[in-house]
Amino acid sequence: MRKKHFKNLFLIILIFCLSGFFLFSCEKKEEATGPIKLGVAGAHSGDLASYGIPSINAAKLVVEEINAKGGVLGRKIELFIEDDACKPELATNTATKLISQQVHVVLGHICSGATKAALGIYKDSNIICMSPSATNPSLTQSGNYPNFFRTIASDDSQARLEVDFTLKELKVTKIAVLHDKGDYGKGLAEYVKQFLEESDKAEVVLYEGVTPNAVDYTAVVQKIKRSGAQAVIFGGYHPEASKIVMQMRKKNIDIPFISDDGVRDDTFIKVAGEYAEGVYATGPKDISTNPLAIAAVEAHKKVYGKDPGAFFLEAYSATLALLNAIEKAGSTDYEAVSKALRTELDGKIKFDERGDAIGVGFAMYQVQKSVYVEIK
Repeated sequence: MRKKHFKNLFLIILIFCLSGFFLFSCEKKEEATGPIKLGVAGAHSGDLASYGIPSINAAKLVVEEINAKGGVLGRKIELFIEDDACKPELATNTATKLISQQVHVVLGHICSGATKAALGIYKDSNIICMSPSATNPSLTQSGNYPNFFRTIASDDSQARLEVDFTLKELKVTKIAVLHDKGDYGKGLAEYVKQFLEESDKAEVVLYEGVTPNAVDYTAVVQKIKRSGAQAVIFGGYHPEASKIVMQMRKKNIDIPFISDDGVRDDTFIKVAGEYAEGVYATGPKDISTNPLAIAAVEAHKKVYGKDPGAFFLEAYSATLALLNAIEKAGSTDYEAVSKALRTELDGKIKFDERGDAIGVGFAMYQVQKSVYVEIK
């Protein structure tokens, strides 16, 4: 997961794109006319918009560049952007609307619960959906969604990293495991609990679900204190994590707080303020110092005037993968594009039979001086 020789999918796709080889190596087979329609679904409003908006920006940047070079199969790419606010009940409407707009492929959704709610609808219409951030293992491991792909590793690997780091680096033995009761947070917490119990080196002294969007988490904070926990591992998103951390610190509970990529976002730091300092969170491995990744981020800064935010490179990679697969397939046909995605694309990228990207993993980060820094 953290091995130095581990191949990084996102870097490879960026090399592929920025080296100028993208979309010009395949014979054009499809005779269809009109634009190729790319749906972009995710949290574009609400508390979790900071996770979804970078995907919109990534798609816009990629599409602008490709359209300037003539498009895919000689056809321009057209974006159809729909908001689900990371809510499963809205995601079904979003998926239905995108299908009514006759999109060919979808970038999204962002949150695991919303993704799961929408996938069956896309499946029934033979629409491929690729997420930059939905990490729930069952999305690929269940075998229920052959139309689903993702450019991020799943939560079982994320949970394994959290457990290994907590036991080996922090060297604690009594751990409280919390979650937000959602598909993403609870699913991750269940893996954490399982791995801790299997390790025979630690005791789960508290396993608790918290109510999302609550104002006060005093009750669970008191349970943490009474449990004698030496660390907390939390599965969920930054709104709940920031409140729990703040209330823990105000009660002088200064034990390590470890969380996930749902918390490794600048919004968490802004909300938690000084209480964010020292918090750990897993997230996709950092390639921001690579010159080619820098070029993609600089393109974002040039257009939008700021850093891109969470899952930008993962969304950038997903957009490229979807459009490159259409080019390689010579068609927007579902079976042809699906096959192209599961075949090595011009020697650069590949997805396994389940739809998981090959060669991706997580790293551990810590808030240091109000910035998330990768722990080497």
